[in-house]
Amino acid sequence: RYRGLTLVLTFLSYTSYHLSRKPISIVKSQLHPNCSALGPNPRNDSNSSTWCSWAPFDGDNYKELFGALDNAFLVAYAIGMFISGIFGERLPLRYYLSGGMVLSGLFTALFGLGYFWNIHVLWYFIIVQVCNGLVQTTGWPAVVACVGNWFGKGKRGLIMGIWNSHTSVGNILGSLIAGVWVSSAWGLSFVVPGIIIATVGIICFFFLVEYPEDVGCSPPLHHDAGGVTCNEKDPEAVTSNDGPLSSSGQSSPNRSNNPKEPTEEPEAISFLGALRIPGVVEFSLCLLFAKLVSYTFLYWLPLYIGNVAHFSAKEAGDLSTLFDVGGILGGIFAGLISDYTGGRATTCCVMLVIAAPMLFLYNHVGQNGIGTSIAMLIICGALVNGPYALITTAVSADLGTHESLKGNAKALSTVTAIIDGTGSIGAALGPLLAGLISPTGWNNVFYMLIAADVLACLLLARVVVKEAQGWCGYMARKRGYVCT
Repeated sequence: RYRGLTLVLTFLSYTSYHLSRKPISIVKSQLHPNCSALGPNPRNDSNSSTWCSWAPFDGDNYKELFGALDNAFLVAYAIGMFISGIFGERLPLRYYLSGGMVLSGLFTALFGLGYFWNIHVLWYFIIVQVCNGLVQTTGWPAVVACVGNWFGKGKRGLIMGIWNSHTSVGNILGSLIAGVWVSSAWGLSFVVPGIIIATVGIICFFFLVEYPEDVGCSPPLHHDAGGVTCNEKDPEAVTSNDGPLSSSGQSSPNRSNNPKEPTEEPEAISFLGALRIPGVVEFSLCLLFAKLVSYTFLYWLPLYIGNVAHFSAKEAGDLSTLFDVGGILGGIFAGLISDYTGGRATTCCVMLVIAAPMLFLYNHVGQNGIGTSIAMLIICGALVNGPYALITTAVSADLGTHESLKGNAKALSTVTAIIDGTGSIGAALGPLLAGLISPTGWNNVFYMLIAADVLACLLLARVVVKEAQGWCGYMARKRGYVCT
């Protein structure tokens, strides 16, 4: 029951985080629309081609200004993420997560209030984006740490693959909610998501349980297929490193009767100590390029669809949600395969290798009919977001509870923050590069994305080789031959 509650609350939490990030990509096409399609200019004092645009985005450099908005959020998010994990290990996760969600709601709403307050100063929107980027870093380390505290390694890939669909669900809901008001009063496209994330944050404050020990449950086994056992509800014995529980639910004499009173509280791991965990550096750098691709689609896909297929802002936003539908399927598939094979890195590499030619095909044939566009968006979404989802969830939880830590669970938030923080550098670079490259043609943007996919794959080569050696050794022991 508590595990289910934790999954639901953390799912809703990060759904609302992404729900509040998505409106900017939907509203872009409304801040600088095709005014000639709306009829004659009713304001004789305005430029005939940009009379319906929202200053300061009514100039020819509007794509660069959109890129600056994206970059303001993502750079602040990347910088803040490295700090956020350190605080997440040392502060109550419930307070940290809830406070961050309320502040995220505030800054998201402030962006939309610029419409109602008739603000046309670029620096207002950039400052709001920077503040929002900083406070949104509270989310990911906190929710991954909570889930990692409750679930062992056995089926972590599948469970977290399904759970990680919150990213795509949030993007879809954010697109649909923003699309309701984008053409009438785009400020509400930000105010409503801001209210939603703040409300979910308050709910989490009252109901989220951080650790199994807080409610009398034994922690999961992180290196065997184990789960959480609640003493008062499941008195049957479960074996731990310290010995089995008796049938009455009381621990054996060499254990403390109170699970919340360990003999010695482990210290939170340092930043450098987390970097020394095998695989952290490789997966962090891989995520940098994988997230570059994912976030470029997140922020620029609706505008690309609108420009190439000539859809309206709402139609382009609705169609872009199919990319996130593919992301849900890709995350679940990646988690299931990696659980079955035990090869997290290999699963990521295979999907990245296939993603590169699929991106090329989408750019060249993806707009040849609505059916082709739907199919290509779902396939590209699965292949792009599958590795991204696997690294930020199951891989982060695996490394945060790595056997080299000798049972110290005080590394989950820090490791998660390092991996996602490095990935967020790529998330900041992707939309920025797209804004700079797109004036030269969308083909060049897709070439950049394909190159990033290939680099992400190459950075995991050493870990893939290590996994292959492990499989070879396993088969050698099973069949009685020597693996070379």
